[in-house]
Amino acid sequence: MPKITYITPDGERHAVDVPMGYTVMEGAINNDIAGIVAECGGACACATCHSYIDNSWLDKMPPIDDMEDSMLDAAYERKKNSRLTCQIEVTDEMDGLIIHVADNDL
Repeated sequence: MPKITYITPDGERHAVDVPMGYTVMEGAINNDIAGIVAECGGACACATCHSYIDNSWLDKMPPIDDMEDSMLDAAYERKKNSRLTCQIEVTDEMDGLIIHVADNDL
């Protein structure tokens, strides 16, 4: 099972196992990671699962699609490494992924 490290806005690190086929958002919700609000439940309709992909992982991520890109325009403090965690399905290749949770509680 891939291990994903979530770093919350306050700097806390949480390394958790996330089953393949789940989304990075589901991994956060199932492990009570603060900051991943996921108001829409993963429908790519709210941007409250917005996070930043660690720079060391940017080239390894699946490409962003138009719907996610459009929804990220509504996210607070969008950056070049911004992604919606509800749109990233966990695979074996993501073992060790580092996610910096955005401040989604605004």
